[in-house]
Amino acid sequence: MALMEQEMDKRNRTGKDYGDDAKLIAAGGYIAPDENLWQDILAAVMLQKPVLLKGPTGAGKTKLAESISAQFGQPMQSINCSVDLDAEALLGFKTLTQRNGESQIEFVEGPVVKAMKNGHFLYIDEINMAKPETLPILHSVLDYRRMMTNPFTGEVIQAHPDFGVIAAINEGYIGTAPMNEALKNRFIAYPIPYLTGEQLQQLWDREFSEAGSELKTFMLDLASDLMKQVQNGLLSEEAASIRSLLDATALAQHMDPLRAVRYAIAEKLEDESERDLFMDLANTWKK
Repeated sequence: MALMEQEMDKRNRTGKDYGDDAKLIAAGGYIAPDENLWQDILAAVMLQKPVLLKGPTGAGKTKLAESISAQFGQPMQSINCSVDLDAEALLGFKTLTQRNGESQIEFVEGPVVKAMKNGHFLYIDEINMAKPETLPILHSVLDYRRMMTNPFTGEVIQAHPDFGVIAAINEGYIGTAPMNEALKNRFIAYPIPYLTGEQLQQLWDREFSEAGSELKTFMLDLASDLMKQVQNGLLSEEAASIRSLLDATALAQHMDPLRAVRYAIAEKLEDESERDLFMDLANTWKK
Protein backbone atom coordinates (compact mmCIF):
# COMPACT_ATOMS: atom_id res chain seq x y z
CA MET A 1 0.00 0.00 0.00
CA ALA A 2 2.88 2.35 0.73
CA LEU A 3 4.22 1.75 -2.79
CA MET A 4 0.81 2.59 -4.24
CA GLU A 5 0.71 5.86 -2.29
CA GLN A 6 4.20 6.75 -3.52
CA GLU A 7 3.13 6.15 -7.12
CA MET A 8 0.02 8.28 -6.58
CA ASP A 9 2.15 11.12 -5.25
CA LYS A 10 4.40 10.82 -8.28
CA ARG A 11 1.59 10.85 -10.86
CA ASN A 12 -0.97 13.06 -9.16
CA ARG A 13 -0.15 16.59 -10.23
CA THR A 14 -3.37 18.33 -9.20
CA GLY A 15 -2.21 19.23 -5.71
CA LYS A 16 -5.82 19.40 -4.58
CA ASP A 17 -6.71 18.68 -0.95
CA TYR A 18 -10.23 17.57 -0.03
CA GLY A 19 -9.46 16.94 3.62
CA ASP A 20 -11.78 14.44 5.30
CA ASP A 21 -13.73 13.97 2.05
CA ALA A 22 -10.67 12.84 0.05
CA LYS A 23 -11.98 9.28 -0.22
CA LEU A 24 -15.38 10.41 -1.49
CA ILE A 25 -14.82 13.48 -3.65
CA ALA A 26 -12.62 13.12 -6.72
CA ALA A 27 -10.47 15.90 -8.12
CA GLY A 28 -12.84 16.31 -11.08
CA GLY A 29 -15.92 16.50 -8.90
CA TYR A 30 -17.18 12.91 -8.92
CA ILE A 31 -18.74 11.90 -5.60
CA ALA A 32 -18.26 8.22 -4.79
CA PRO A 33 -21.12 6.21 -3.25
CA ASP A 34 -18.80 4.79 -0.59
CA GLU A 35 -15.31 5.39 0.77
CA ASN A 36 -13.74 2.46 -1.10
CA LEU A 37 -14.87 2.79 -4.72
CA TRP A 38 -12.80 5.83 -5.74
CA GLN A 39 -9.59 4.51 -4.17
CA ASP A 40 -10.16 1.02 -5.58
CA ILE A 41 -10.52 2.38 -9.11
CA LEU A 42 -7.37 4.47 -8.73
CA ALA A 43 -5.51 1.32 -7.67
CA ALA A 44 -6.38 -0.35 -11.00
CA VAL A 45 -5.38 2.77 -12.93
CA MET A 46 -2.03 2.91 -11.14
CA LEU A 47 -1.44 -0.73 -12.06
CA GLN A 48 -2.11 0.15 -15.73
CA LYS A 49 -5.20 -2.05 -15.82
CA PRO A 50 -8.05 -1.08 -18.17
CA VAL A 51 -11.08 -0.06 -16.10
CA LEU A 52 -14.68 -0.95 -16.97
CA LEU A 53 -17.39 1.15 -15.32
CA LYS A 54 -20.72 -0.70 -15.17
CA GLY A 55 -23.89 1.12 -14.24
CA PRO A 56 -27.20 2.62 -15.32
CA THR A 57 -27.45 5.68 -17.51
CA GLY A 58 -26.98 8.93 -15.61
CA ALA A 59 -25.11 7.33 -12.71
CA GLY A 60 -22.00 9.45 -13.31
CA LYS A 61 -19.72 7.11 -15.27
CA THR A 62 -18.52 9.85 -17.62
CA LYS A 63 -18.04 12.24 -14.70
CA LEU A 64 -15.99 9.54 -12.98
CA ALA A 65 -13.79 9.11 -16.06
CA GLU A 66 -13.28 12.89 -16.23
CA SER A 67 -12.36 12.89 -12.55
CA ILE A 68 -9.71 10.21 -13.10
CA SER A 69 -8.28 12.36 -15.89
CA ALA A 70 -8.26 15.39 -13.58
CA GLN A 71 -6.73 13.40 -10.71
CA PHE A 72 -3.65 12.61 -12.79
CA GLY A 73 -3.59 15.86 -14.75
CA GLN A 74 -3.75 13.95 -18.03
CA PRO A 75 -5.97 14.79 -21.03
CA MET A 76 -8.63 12.31 -22.10
CA GLN A 77 -9.40 11.13 -25.63
CA SER A 78 -13.00 9.97 -26.01
CA ILE A 79 -14.79 7.46 -28.22
CA ASN A 80 -18.58 7.27 -28.35
CA CYS A 81 -19.45 3.80 -29.55
CA SER A 82 -22.25 2.97 -31.97
CA VAL A 83 -22.99 0.35 -34.61
CA ASP A 84 -21.27 2.67 -37.11
CA LEU A 85 -17.96 2.70 -35.23
CA ASP A 86 -15.13 1.45 -37.43
CA ALA A 87 -11.35 1.17 -37.34
CA GLU A 88 -10.87 4.64 -38.80
CA ALA A 89 -12.92 6.19 -35.99
CA LEU A 90 -10.61 4.47 -33.51
CA LEU A 91 -7.20 4.78 -35.13
CA GLY A 92 -7.42 7.56 -37.71
CA PHE A 93 -7.54 7.89 -41.47
CA LYS A 94 -5.50 8.84 -44.51
CA THR A 95 -6.23 12.08 -46.32
CA LEU A 96 -4.87 13.93 -49.34
CA THR A 97 -3.22 17.29 -48.60
CA GLN A 98 -1.40 19.94 -50.59
CA ARG A 99 2.13 20.95 -49.55
CA ASN A 100 4.33 23.23 -51.62
CA GLY A 101 2.10 22.69 -54.61
CA GLU A 102 2.33 18.90 -54.37
CA SER A 103 -0.29 16.39 -53.29
CA GLN A 104 0.67 14.24 -50.33
CA ILE A 105 -1.08 11.52 -48.37
CA GLU A 106 -1.09 12.17 -44.62
CA PHE A 107 -2.43 10.12 -41.76
CA VAL A 108 -4.72 11.91 -39.29
CA GLU A 109 -4.36 10.19 -35.93
CA GLY A 110 -7.50 9.01 -34.14
CA PRO A 111 -8.19 8.95 -30.39
CA VAL A 112 -6.55 5.56 -29.73
CA VAL A 113 -3.29 6.50 -31.43
CA LYS A 114 -3.21 9.96 -29.82
CA ALA A 115 -3.81 8.55 -26.36
CA MET A 116 -1.18 5.82 -26.73
CA LYS A 117 1.51 8.14 -28.03
CA ASN A 118 0.92 11.06 -25.68
CA GLY A 119 0.12 9.24 -22.44
CA HIS A 120 -3.50 10.35 -22.36
CA PHE A 121 -6.47 8.46 -20.99
CA LEU A 122 -8.69 6.76 -23.55
CA TYR A 123 -12.39 6.80 -22.62
CA ILE A 124 -14.61 4.35 -24.52
CA ASP A 125 -18.23 5.22 -23.80
CA GLU A 126 -20.99 2.62 -24.22
CA ILE A 127 -18.47 0.05 -25.36
CA ASN A 128 -21.16 -2.61 -25.78
CA MET A 129 -22.85 -0.51 -28.48
CA ALA A 130 -20.00 -1.23 -30.91
CA LYS A 131 -20.14 -4.10 -33.37
CA PRO A 132 -18.28 -7.15 -31.93
CA GLU A 133 -15.99 -7.31 -34.97
CA THR A 134 -14.73 -3.73 -34.48
CA LEU A 135 -13.06 -3.88 -31.07
CA PRO A 136 -10.69 -6.88 -31.33
CA ILE A 137 -8.23 -4.48 -32.95
CA LEU A 138 -7.70 -3.15 -29.42
CA HIS A 139 -6.89 -6.50 -27.76
CA SER A 140 -3.12 -6.01 -27.78
CA VAL A 141 -3.60 -2.43 -26.54
CA LEU A 142 -5.63 -3.60 -23.55
CA ASP A 143 -3.49 -6.49 -22.33
CA TYR A 144 0.06 -6.71 -20.98
CA ARG A 145 1.57 -5.84 -24.39
CA ARG A 146 0.14 -2.30 -24.43
CA MET A 147 0.99 -1.94 -28.11
CA MET A 148 -0.46 -2.31 -31.57
CA THR A 149 0.48 -2.25 -35.23
CA ASN A 150 -1.48 0.42 -37.04
CA PRO A 151 -3.07 -1.39 -40.03
CA PHE A 152 -3.29 1.87 -41.99
CA THR A 153 0.38 2.83 -41.71
CA GLY A 154 2.24 -0.27 -40.53
CA GLU A 155 3.61 1.72 -37.57
CA VAL A 156 4.22 -0.25 -34.37
CA ILE A 157 2.96 1.85 -31.48
CA GLN A 158 4.08 1.16 -27.92
CA ALA A 159 1.91 2.88 -25.33
CA HIS A 160 3.33 5.75 -23.30
CA PRO A 161 3.83 4.76 -19.62
CA ASP A 162 0.98 7.07 -18.52
CA PHE A 163 -1.51 5.72 -21.07
CA GLY A 164 -4.69 4.33 -19.49
CA VAL A 165 -8.04 3.01 -20.68
CA ILE A 166 -11.46 3.58 -19.11
CA ALA A 167 -14.60 2.11 -20.65
CA ALA A 168 -18.25 2.48 -19.68
CA ILE A 169 -21.11 0.06 -20.20
CA ASN A 170 -24.89 0.19 -19.79
CA GLU A 171 -26.03 -3.43 -19.56
CA GLY A 172 -29.36 -4.57 -20.95
CA TYR A 173 -30.20 -1.40 -22.87
CA ILE A 174 -31.70 -1.36 -26.36
CA GLY A 175 -28.97 -1.53 -29.00
CA THR A 176 -26.38 -3.07 -26.69
CA ALA A 177 -24.93 -6.57 -26.85
CA PRO A 178 -22.98 -8.69 -24.37
CA MET A 179 -19.28 -7.92 -24.48
CA ASN A 180 -17.03 -10.46 -26.12
CA GLU A 181 -15.42 -12.54 -23.36
CA ALA A 182 -11.91 -11.98 -24.75
CA LEU A 183 -12.49 -8.23 -24.56
CA LYS A 184 -14.22 -8.27 -21.17
CA ASN A 185 -11.42 -10.30 -19.57
CA ARG A 186 -8.96 -7.50 -20.29
CA PHE A 187 -10.77 -5.12 -17.91
CA ILE A 188 -11.15 -4.70 -14.17
CA ALA A 189 -14.90 -4.09 -13.72
CA TYR A 190 -16.44 -1.76 -11.14
CA PRO A 191 -20.18 -1.31 -10.45
CA ILE A 192 -21.21 2.36 -10.51
CA PRO A 193 -24.58 2.73 -8.74
CA TYR A 194 -26.75 5.79 -8.40
CA LEU A 195 -25.83 8.00 -5.47
CA THR A 196 -28.13 7.84 -2.47
CA GLY A 197 -28.49 9.40 0.98
CA GLU A 198 -25.75 11.70 2.22
CA GLN A 199 -23.73 11.61 -1.01
CA LEU A 200 -26.79 12.58 -3.07
CA GLN A 201 -27.49 15.45 -0.67
CA GLN A 202 -23.86 16.54 -0.97
CA LEU A 203 -24.13 16.58 -4.76
CA TRP A 204 -27.28 18.73 -4.73
CA ASP A 205 -25.81 21.14 -2.16
CA ARG A 206 -22.75 21.57 -4.36
CA GLU A 207 -24.52 21.94 -7.70
CA PHE A 208 -27.42 24.09 -6.43
CA SER A 209 -26.02 26.03 -3.51
CA GLU A 210 -28.39 28.95 -4.22
CA ALA A 211 -31.53 26.84 -4.61
CA GLY A 212 -34.16 26.82 -1.88
CA SER A 213 -34.24 23.99 0.63
CA GLU A 214 -37.83 23.12 -0.34
CA LEU A 215 -36.84 22.47 -3.96
CA LYS A 216 -33.82 20.37 -3.01
CA THR A 217 -35.86 18.36 -0.52
CA PHE A 218 -38.50 17.68 -3.19
CA MET A 219 -35.90 16.45 -5.70
CA LEU A 220 -34.03 14.30 -3.17
CA ASP A 221 -37.25 12.72 -1.85
CA LEU A 222 -38.37 12.05 -5.41
CA ALA A 223 -34.97 10.55 -6.28
CA SER A 224 -35.17 8.17 -3.33
CA ASP A 225 -38.71 7.10 -4.23
CA LEU A 226 -37.80 6.58 -7.89
CA MET A 227 -34.90 4.31 -6.97
CA LYS A 228 -37.23 2.19 -4.85
CA GLN A 229 -39.65 1.86 -7.75
CA VAL A 230 -36.78 0.87 -10.06
CA GLN A 231 -35.68 -1.81 -7.58
CA ASN A 232 -39.27 -3.08 -7.41
CA GLY A 233 -39.39 -3.35 -11.20
CA LEU A 234 -42.13 -0.72 -11.62
CA LEU A 235 -39.94 1.84 -13.40
CA SER A 236 -37.01 1.57 -15.79
CA GLU A 237 -33.60 2.80 -14.67
CA GLU A 238 -33.88 5.88 -16.88
CA ALA A 239 -36.55 7.23 -14.55
CA ALA A 240 -34.03 7.46 -11.69
CA SER A 241 -31.17 8.94 -13.73
CA ILE A 242 -29.15 11.32 -11.54
CA ARG A 243 -28.21 13.32 -14.63
CA SER A 244 -31.86 13.86 -15.52
CA LEU A 245 -32.74 14.78 -11.93
CA LEU A 246 -29.97 17.38 -11.97
CA ASP A 247 -31.38 18.75 -15.23
CA ALA A 248 -34.83 18.88 -13.67
CA THR A 249 -33.52 20.79 -10.66
CA ALA A 250 -31.83 23.34 -12.91
CA LEU A 251 -35.10 23.84 -14.82
CA ALA A 252 -37.12 24.01 -11.60
CA GLN A 253 -35.33 27.18 -10.57
CA HIS A 254 -37.14 28.90 -13.48
CA MET A 255 -40.51 27.11 -13.55
CA ASP A 256 -42.86 24.92 -11.55
CA PRO A 257 -40.91 21.84 -10.35
CA LEU A 258 -43.63 19.47 -11.60
CA ARG A 259 -43.27 20.83 -15.13
CA ALA A 260 -39.50 20.61 -14.79
CA VAL A 261 -39.48 16.91 -13.87
CA ARG A 262 -42.00 16.20 -16.60
CA TYR A 263 -39.79 17.80 -19.28
CA ALA A 264 -36.46 16.47 -17.99
CA ILE A 265 -37.56 12.93 -17.11
CA ALA A 266 -41.16 11.82 -17.67
CA GLU A 267 -41.39 12.80 -21.34
CA LYS A 268 -38.32 10.68 -22.12
CA LEU A 269 -39.90 7.48 -20.78
CA GLU A 270 -41.21 5.31 -23.62
CA ASP A 271 -43.94 3.53 -21.67
CA GLU A 272 -47.08 5.60 -21.01
CA SER A 273 -47.82 3.74 -17.77
CA GLU A 274 -44.32 4.59 -16.52
CA ARG A 275 -44.86 8.25 -17.36
CA ASP A 276 -48.13 8.25 -15.44
CA LEU A 277 -46.57 6.49 -12.43
CA PHE A 278 -43.65 8.91 -12.47
CA MET A 279 -45.90 11.97 -12.41
CA ASP A 280 -48.06 10.42 -9.67
CA LEU A 281 -44.94 10.02 -7.54
CA ALA A 282 -43.83 13.56 -8.30
CA ASN A 283 -47.25 14.95 -7.30
CA THR A 284 -47.10 12.96 -4.07
CA TRP A 285 -43.83 14.62 -3.00
CA LYS A 286 -44.65 18.14 -4.22
CA LYS A 287 -46.30 19.84 -1.27
